Formats: sequence, structure tokens, C-alpha cells
Amino acid sequence: MTSRRTFLQSSAAAAAALATSAWPARAENAPGITDTEIKFGQTEAYSGPASAYGVIGKTEAAYFKMINEMGGVNGRKINFISLDDAYSPPKTVEQTRRLVEQEQVAFIFNGLGTAPNVAVRDYLNQTKIPQLFVATGAATFGDPQHFPWTMGYQPNYQTESKIFGKHILASKPDAKVAILFQNDGFGKDYLAGVKEGLGADHAGMVVKEVSYENGEPTVDSQIVTLQGSGADVFVIAATPKYAAQAIRKSYDVGWNAVRYLTDVSVSIAAVLKPAGLDKAKGLITAAYAKDATDAIWKDDPGLKAFADFIGKYGTANDLRDTNAAYGFNAAILMVEVLKRCGNDLSRENIMRQAANIKDLELPMLLPGVKINTSADNFYPIRSMQLAQFDGENWKNFGDLITA
Repeated sequence: MTSRRTFLQSSAAAAAALATSAWPARAENAPGITDTEIKFGQTEAYSGPASAYGVIGKTEAAYFKMINEMGGVNGRKINFISLDDAYSPPKTVEQTRRLVEQEQVAFIFNGLGTAPNVAVRDYLNQTKIPQLFVATGAATFGDPQHFPWTMGYQPNYQTESKIFGKHILASKPDAKVAILFQNDGFGKDYLAGVKEGLGADHAGMVVKEVSYENGEPTVDSQIVTLQGSGADVFVIAATPKYAAQAIRKSYDVGWNAVRYLTDVSVSIAAVLKPAGLDKAKGLITAAYAKDATDAIWKDDPGLKAFADFIGKYGTANDLRDTNAAYGFNAAILMVEVLKRCGNDLSRENIMRQAANIKDLELPMLLPGVKINTSADNFYPIRSMQLAQFDGENWKNFGDLITA
């Protein structure tokens, strides 16, 4: 595992060494690249119903600022342009075209959301622009045969929800399951995964499934409907705003179901505190990253590196927000890919290096969770561990599960 000292020293040493070298820019197929700059972009939900995720883009921007202060990458400074798309696919299209056609970025990094990224995937693949480490676990973003310029980042939603299904079957074989899901690829992946985990022989365990549309004011009526089904297990496949509502409402109506929560909404700061920590107690999720609030990690070198970074570039609230840890890890991964490109920052080589990572550890990933990619594997993270919220922190339990 990378220690804080090793992480910071290696980053500083590499940056300093590269900054003092004279690197000529490679012109062929390298838009966004000059002798002094690497320009790339992102669309992020800084406004709208998914604005809780905005801290991801802010954290990534801060990390790239730190790298620039240490000399940059390959002798070049990072010019990172993060634009608000309000989690709206039409706006994502508009902002992505701006990044590509006006800003002339080299690639798109960690754009947020399933539907927003589906909306621009064909365009980016047709123009052969890397769409790297997409900030969604939708299974569709790991298809190198059909979309060779698009790569996901976090665990596959279907893998996670399949884990939920198997855990439900093992711990409560007579359960009646109700599912709340966002009516898009994200939510439907969860729906499919839970059913796959339960298996065809137990399909009848799902007694009610209700969707919501992104942009609805609340999901209170959906919760009442789901409770009315008599279910004693409740799976919440919702983004932060709606997840917080679902947690709070299910508690307030006295629905004593075992509740499973998607890993995209596990932030204590952005989801559980707004819902009410007492109302979130007992939630189960599948984790792949460390919870900075858990005392178990207090002496962990990766957490110390994150805490040092947040202490200089973030806020106290960021330290409790898993979205900040997410952005921290993703930015480190992106810098690692750029380092490996050397002086060949063509789009082809950026994509090639992204698809050639073996057993890379990142500071805020759980022990044993590593980044692995190849030409036929565009799912960088494929291991998770179940965790339960005790009213203050997430507590991991069971073994690491690898898909």
C-alpha cells in the first residue's frame, strides 16, 4: 500500500524532474497539448438535482492545481476545464461540444452521470476523443468492442446490486423485496442486478418496484406505495437528493424494512446527515473506498494523504464527504495515466495507457481493491465489500467480493 510519505515524495520528485526537462510537443493528433500544457475537460452537476456530486469536480480541480504547483506532468501544466451540465443530457451535449470544438481539449475526464454520458458517447467515439473514467457504474460504459474510446471507472452497478441480491437471499431467504429506482440506465441496472442476484427461482421475492424521474420534487409518494406492498426489504437505487428523501421518509412512516443503499449515495455529509443520521442507522451498502470518518483508518497512510490534501485544498466537510474521496482517487488515476504517456500525448496513446493498468493502488480505495484495465476490460474497479451504517460511520463486514 502506498504510504503518505512515498505518495507525496514520489509525486513531488516526478513532477520536479519532469518540469526541468525540455519536452517538445508532439503535434500529430494531439489537440489540447502544447510544450507547456495538457488541456482536458469535464461536465459536472454543479447545479440541478444531482448537485451534491459537484464536490467531485471541485476536488479534482484542486488536485490538479496541487500537481501544477509541484511542476505539472511531463513538464506540462494541467489546464482542467470543468463545466456545469446540471445533470441534464441536452446540456451535457452542449457543454461537451463546447469543450471539444471551442476549447479543443485533448479528452473528456470523469464526466458525471449515466444518461448525460450516454448522450455524448457516440459523438466522442465517432470523433475518436477519449471519454475516460466516466463517473457512473453503468454496465454500458465497459464495452470496448463497440465504444473503444469510452471507459468507466467505478464498479458496475449490476455487480453491486447482484451482491445485494445474494446477500438478501442468504440473510433473509423469505424476504419480500421492494425497489425504488431512477428511471434511466442507472436505475435499471440496479433493478436487473438485484433480480440476477436473487436468481430466476426467487424472482417472486421482488413484490414491488417503483421508479422516479430525475427532476421530481420528492419521492415521498413512491415510498408510501412501496411500503404498502408489505415488503420487509427495501433497495434504494437513487442519487443523493432522492436517496436522502427515501431514507428519511421510510423511517418517518415507520417502515421497518432492511434497507440497501446504492454506493453512489453513501456520503455521510451529502446524504445521511440531510436524511438524519438516526434515520439512516442500519443501512447496508457495498463499498470499494475508505470512509474517512471511520476510526479504523486513523493511522492509514492513504487516509493521511487525503487528509493532508483536504487540509490544504478543501474544507472540513469535504473530509466527511465520500464524493471528495472519489474525486481525489479519480484525479490521481488520471495523472498516473498522463505520466505513463511520456511525451506521446496523442489521443491514441492516452487511451492505450488508460487500458494498460495492472494492480494500481489508490490512497482511498479499500485494501485489496486495485485498478486493473486491459484492451478488453474497461471496468477499472471490480471489487467491493459490504458495509453497514451504525449511526455514525460505515462499518465494513464480510470478505472482499471480486467480479
